Order: sequence, then C-alpha cells, then structure tokens
Amino acid sequence: MTDKPHVLRETDDAARKLARLVLREQRSAAIAVLEPDSDGFPFVSRVLLGFDIDGTPVILASRLATHTQALLADTRCSLLAGRTGKGDPLAHPRITVQCEAEPVTQTDPRHPRLRSRFLRRHPKAQLYIDFPDFLFFRLAPLRASFNAGFGRAYALGGNDLLIASPALEEIATAERVLLDELESNADAVTYRIVDDPEPVTPSWQVTGIDAEGIDLAFGDAFRRVVFPRQVENTADLRAMFVKLYR
Repeated sequence: MTDKPHVLRETDDAARKLARLVLREQRSAAIAVLEPDSDGFPFVSRVLLGFDIDGTPVILASRLATHTQALLADTRCSLLAGRTGKGDPLAHPRITVQCEAEPVTQTDPRHPRLRSRFLRRHPKAQLYIDFPDFLFFRLAPLRASFNAGFGRAYALGGNDLLIASPALEEIATAERVLLDELESNADAVTYRIVDDPEPVTPSWQVTGIDAEGIDLAFGDAFRRVVFPRQVENTADLRAMFVKLYR
C-alpha cells in the first residue's frame, strides 16, 4: 500500500502573512451558517467584511436576515474570501475561515469602536448602521484553510490570523488621532508603497491602524501596508511612521 500524497505544505511565516493579507484586503465574503428549522441545512450569504483592532473579522447584519437568525441560534460559521483576476479562478489565493460568532449589540461598550472602524471601511453603511435591528458579529477564527494557488495549500490555526500585541487597547483608544496624523500627510503613505504593482496615490484613504499595519481604501478597492515589525505602543507606532515615510 502506497502512502497518501501530502496535499498540505508546512505552514510557515510567509504563508501566515499572505493569508492575513488576502483576508484583510477583501471587501466582502461569503458566509456559511446552519439555517434554523431546516434540519441543519447549510445556508450561504454575502456579507461586508470589517476587522476589529486585533484582526478579528467583523460583519454587520440585520436581525431580519436569515444568516443573522442562524448565528443567534448556532454560533458556528465559515467565511470564504479571496482574490480574483484573469484566468482560472482557482489559480488565485483564497481562504476559508471557520469561526465562532459573537454578537455585539448597540449597548455593548465595544460597539462604538466597531462602528467607527466599519464605517471608515464601508462609508455607505451609514445609511443603515444605526437601525435598531442591526448588530455586529465578531467572528473569532478557530481554524482556516488557505490555498495560495495550485499546489500551495496550508492549514492555519485561528491565532495565525490574529494580532497579539500589548499595544492593541492603547492604539484603539488613540486610533482617531493617529488617523488624523496620517491623513494630514497623505504623500507619506504614497511614498511607503510606491513600489507596489499598482500605483497608490493620496486619493487612498487610511481606514484603520493596528499594531501590525494600516488599512487603505479607494472606492471598492482595499490595500494593506504591513509594518516590518509589530509595534509595542503608540510612541513606537509614531516612530514607525517616521521611519517608513521619511
């Protein structure tokens, strides 16, 4: 009897970095849930993707939606997100993340932070984000399957997609001030990523800052700039800005 072929590559730091990048740059994702009162049948919908300060995926949903009712009944769900482009769709990176959903209502102390971060990423959500039937879900990743292209499959743990840093709460508190500082120096952001394949101009808006990088948006497109190392506090973060954008 011959051994079964190994379909998974060893998960290294490069795979983890690319997986986080692919997920963070997506505007939306497919979400799979278990529909209530349907004998456990799966139900798939499309959701806008946001991210909390620690990299946890966040969605905004109406209680009237089927997937919301499903998540309130059974917290298990999966996200599917990935890049698109020319040629075979299966040649482009994509990731499936199995998550446990945690509702965050409008009375939750975390709600203002999630609201601000989500609106900067999806400003058109302003039309409905404060409706009383809407709430956020933090989708805590448990495990993930990442396919970076043909023959490049990896198994990841939930923590591989998260940011573990003592600076998270400090950055979250100061994020609005930090955003203002970056937005007042848009040319610096352009300089930092000028060597990317596609040009990034001052028209790109900084939508989020965390201990590992910054998120950018321009229309329906999203980009992420990853710092060379994780910062330890807001002073370290400002020093990183000076180092990167000088």
